[in-house]
Amino acid sequence: MSASVPAVVSADDLQQLRRDAEVVLADVRWALDGSQGRDDYLAGHLPGAVFVDLPGVLCGPGEATDGRNPLPAPDAFAEALGRLGIGDDTVVVAYDQGGGGSAGRLVWLLRIVGQPAALLSGGLAAWSGPLESGPVQRTPVRRRVVAWPSERFADADEVARLVRDPAAVVVDARAPERYRGEREPVDPRPGHIPGAVNVPATANLRPDKTLRDDTGLRQTWEASGALDADEVVAYCGSGVSAALDLLALERLGVHGRLYVGSWSGWSADPQRPAATGDEPG
Repeated sequence: MSASVPAVVSADDLQQLRRDAEVVLADVRWALDGSQGRDDYLAGHLPGAVFVDLPGVLCGPGEATDGRNPLPAPDAFAEALGRLGIGDDTVVVAYDQGGGGSAGRLVWLLRIVGQPAALLSGGLAAWSGPLESGPVQRTPVRRRVVAWPSERFADADEVARLVRDPAAVVVDARAPERYRGEREPVDPRPGHIPGAVNVPATANLRPDKTLRDDTGLRQTWEASGALDADEVVAYCGSGVSAALDLLALERLGVHGRLYVGSWSGWSADPQRPAATGDEPG
């Protein structure tokens, strides 16, 4: 059923989905500085939405070279979502405070394990109805444990190989100034993976943070080479906002892979090279 639910839906699409199937709304507000999250959810969220804590549900432990937000173990992921009352076949529509920079991680992870899930285009601001405050408690359920499909991920060694492959494209989804190495607020070193091209996750969005239409997305991605590549891998700072690039590519028929460790994992290894400036390097 995941294929029948588009990767991104509008607020109008959401209303239709809810008429056709059981939909769980997931609030995945989070920010690098920790300013968004549960407190904002409790103050006001879409009616019926459960809060999905990104560090607690969508990430797991790991070494420094695994990045700041490693994948959770499949059993931990299943257990955490089950506690929230999100069943195996439930349609999930996730949103955050913006265009999907954090909610996209939940959506992409669910879709690659075959669950129907979509990102709410425009996030919280796209909802014109009243908000609800306080926690939402759904009845816990038992979920199947599904292994992460290895073909949808790439590790650091594979990325190092793919940046030298003319038939592959490695995409850096961070802001341009972080890609260029002009600013690095949290990771060990500035710069980017040599050979990676920069397509910021925010470039997929209109000014109101809704996803651009397919024509606009093609214009965004045309110069990157990703639309014609044999393999595409996306990364960001810690494997979160890169999921928005991957969902946008899915809209265009390209099924890319995620380098979960991303720049935080790559830059934590002193043996890995770094490039700076506008060019891939």
